[in-house]
Amino acid sequence: MLVFDNIVYRIAGREILKGASASLPAGRRIGLVGRNGAGKTTLLKLILGQTHPDDGEITKPSGWRVGTVAQEAPAGPIALIDVVLAADTERTALLAAAEHEADAHNLGDIHARLDAIDAYAAPARAAEILAGLGFSAVEQLRPCSEFSGGWRMRVALAAILFSAPDLLLLDEPTNYLDLEGVLWLEEYVKSYRGTVLIVSHDRDLLNNVAEFILHLEQGKLTLYSGGYDTFAEVRAMRRANDIAFNKKQEAAKAHMQAYVDRFRYKKEKARQAQTRLKMIAKLKFADVPLDEHIAPIKLPEAPSASPPLFTFDRVSVGYEDGKPILSNISMRIDPDDRIALLGKNGNGKSTFAKLLAEKLPAMSGEIVRARKLQVGYFAQHQMEELDGTITPVQTLARYRRNLNDTQLRTRLGTMGLAGDKALTKVSNLSGGERARLMLAMATLDSPNLLILDEPTNHLDIDARNELLNALNDFEGAVILVTHDRRLLESTADALWLVADGRVAPFDGDLDDYRRFLLTGSNAPGARAEKAEAAPKPTKEEVRRDSAQRRQQLRPLKEKVELEERQIATLNTEISKLDKSLADPLLFTQDPARGTAISKKRADAARKLAAAEERWLKYNEEYEAAMSETAS
Repeated sequence: MLVFDNIVYRIAGREILKGASASLPAGRRIGLVGRNGAGKTTLLKLILGQTHPDDGEITKPSGWRVGTVAQEAPAGPIALIDVVLAADTERTALLAAAEHEADAHNLGDIHARLDAIDAYAAPARAAEILAGLGFSAVEQLRPCSEFSGGWRMRVALAAILFSAPDLLLLDEPTNYLDLEGVLWLEEYVKSYRGTVLIVSHDRDLLNNVAEFILHLEQGKLTLYSGGYDTFAEVRAMRRANDIAFNKKQEAAKAHMQAYVDRFRYKKEKARQAQTRLKMIAKLKFADVPLDEHIAPIKLPEAPSASPPLFTFDRVSVGYEDGKPILSNISMRIDPDDRIALLGKNGNGKSTFAKLLAEKLPAMSGEIVRARKLQVGYFAQHQMEELDGTITPVQTLARYRRNLNDTQLRTRLGTMGLAGDKALTKVSNLSGGERARLMLAMATLDSPNLLILDEPTNHLDIDARNELLNALNDFEGAVILVTHDRRLLESTADALWLVADGRVAPFDGDLDDYRRFLLTGSNAPGARAEKAEAAPKPTKEEVRRDSAQRRQQLRPLKEKVELEERQIATLNTEISKLDKSLADPLLFTQDPARGTAISKKRADAARKLAAAEERWLKYNEEYEAAMSETAS
């Protein structure tokens, strides 16, 4: 159990944590939530020991390994798979020791420990994690230096997942992931054996993963059972009950105070008045935190335009190397379209967005744009290009010198950057505030087509809800790229899949897409097409087809059974070798034999790992073939 006991922490004299206390159950998944600036990252640093509380104590089970994603993305010539494997420091140290160990007895101990931690299956496990986060088998062998910062942060995430600490701390792990990566991470975290404390503004992720919600508000911690929606409902009910209780107490206080004011100076009533004063002093009130102000987001009114806004006819687009990323795009976008782009990072979603925003020219084909088309473009990478030395007002002034200071501040106010925030240096703004500034920049020209490429990465849950409402009030067209499923489900009317160099409508909803990704099946609708089959076969045809199916599947089945026998034989051999190695006198009386048995045992373990990988491969092929022949 992880216990926070009356934690106090100050920054520059300001209390961030004010006697925060909570007990987190071991082996469970807990979501840590709170407004931006509440102190969530500070709390993680306290757990990691990177900083220390001014008062109070944090205790955790003895020997617990605590891990979090490295703040610096891995770089250099090291292959991705090797970066991830190196995260298991014990395995790395044991393998290095085995190469240089001359003492046979020590070597036997090393190999026994390597077997105990399943070291020989580690490469397959590391590759599986990298694949889940979007890296192909070829990419896993490439050096880190060939990837952008966002992709290298995925490698850092893969490394900490692979190291499997007892307490896994994840601070906004989805910021560098696409929707596909988020869905995979959800499934991975749900099956994680240790304790997970995850900071996230992704409401769906918290609903699907968290078993508890730890709420940090005004320096205090409160633990709720259930996911985010349950937490929000219970908190609202508690708050309403506390407010109602306080109103009753205030009424009682007012009633007694009125009696005191009327009779305290009358001799015959003075004693009763004093009694009521004591009762007033003993009245208890619930501690109801003030509702924190949620800065608004309001998009400008979209000017009308005749449909279509865009028509594409066999369009291709790519970069300077001359090779198209997307080809044969033939579709249209109308003024009332709300389109979400799906597809893995690297498939071309951002490329398509840049084509629409005229940041990339078409390589071939024809594009026709509406005469009154006005495009607003929000791209996540632009946040890195903001000048931190100037204010938001000065930032907008660089783009619209014809607007005066009052007009610029009004624009910023519609995005929640009112008052002093408009005059604060950009470098001193939070990530969410910089995202609001970028929204203000994207909508300066009152667009009727708004292109948003990952707009929610630095917005908290309340700010995301403000953006959702703003988009639903917006009367123009929207093209949306995001891993926030709630935003997608609430604002998008159509889904387009960007994959295999194409952009095409996706026939289904997000639940269909989730199944499509997690099962590897064909796109939704394929089953329906298969269902429109020939008339029901006769019993004789069924028997004949079954016999043919068994005949076709026999070679794969034999491969599976062969590997099963091999695995059983190797397990028996390893068991016998382990009994020999367990003899405390083996290396003393016959060191040469001990060394030989250790090497034989290591060789058998390697063969077993290879056999298990082959069995898994053949079994998957067999099951896939079974499914194909059954459909």
